[in-house]
Amino acid sequence: MSDFPVFFLHGLAYGGLLFLVSAGLTLVFGMMNVLNFAHAAMYMLGAYFSYTILRMTGQFWLSLMICPLLLFVIGAVIERFLLRRVHVFGHVHELLLTFGLAYIITEVVKWVWGNFPLAVNVGGFLGGTVEIFGITYPLYRIFIFASAALVGIMMALILYRTRLGIILRAAVNDSEMVNALGFNVPLVFMGVFAFGAALSGFAGVIAGPLLSTYPGMANEILIDAFVVIVVGGFGSLGGAVVASLIIGELQSFGVLLFPKLSLALVYLLMSVVLIIKPSGLFGEKQ
Repeated sequence: MSDFPVFFLHGLAYGGLLFLVSAGLTLVFGMMNVLNFAHAAMYMLGAYFSYTILRMTGQFWLSLMICPLLLFVIGAVIERFLLRRVHVFGHVHELLLTFGLAYIITEVVKWVWGNFPLAVNVGGFLGGTVEIFGITYPLYRIFIFASAALVGIMMALILYRTRLGIILRAAVNDSEMVNALGFNVPLVFMGVFAFGAALSGFAGVIAGPLLSTYPGMANEILIDAFVVIVVGGFGSLGGAVVASLIIGELQSFGVLLFPKLSLALVYLLMSVVLIIKPSGLFGEKQ
């Protein structure tokens, strides 16, 4: 029983990281109806950019600001010159394109940074510990969960409490009407995709000190991220929050209680949810 607080906090930290990765994926699918399989590759790219900036400057906070901006630009270029051209042909063409982009990014990463794990040391006060639940716990894991909570609150406020959010949601429901009202819908969608890429870069920066930075990190997080959006409901921000926390705790306590079945528990959860509610916990029936 003394291990339960530790594993609970581990679950919160991993759930927070999962939400940071899946939030951009949920946003892009919910707003643009685009399944982006290159999302995890952008997350990996953010981690490698962060590693380089940390090696050059030693400033974690600087990398936390610069890397999302770099991924924002990369996402905007991908949407404008590649994704926009195939979006009209449907999901199959989008999946083929984003799969190809994911492989290209992975090979570029191996060519530039190598095919071996790179350790990232955050340093500073984030590298310390804090007393919580009567145990000494790494402060950085608390920082991950706090960052995820802050990002979730900011996204909810922007989408549901601002004029920009109204325009975004209106463009999803009736893009022709929004375009007729004088708003540049293609520019809006490019901004959404670029912001989703920036979120993946932000998650990659945060994941670097928690996990080792290596080319396979994209594949590992991609599966869990898609499980999150399937369980939570495609395009549902609230569903992504709940599903991330459930899966984070399930993986954490699964290792403690059912070590031989821990890898299967997430897929078992997804199967149960899809049987009971095929649209996901918070998804809407089409």
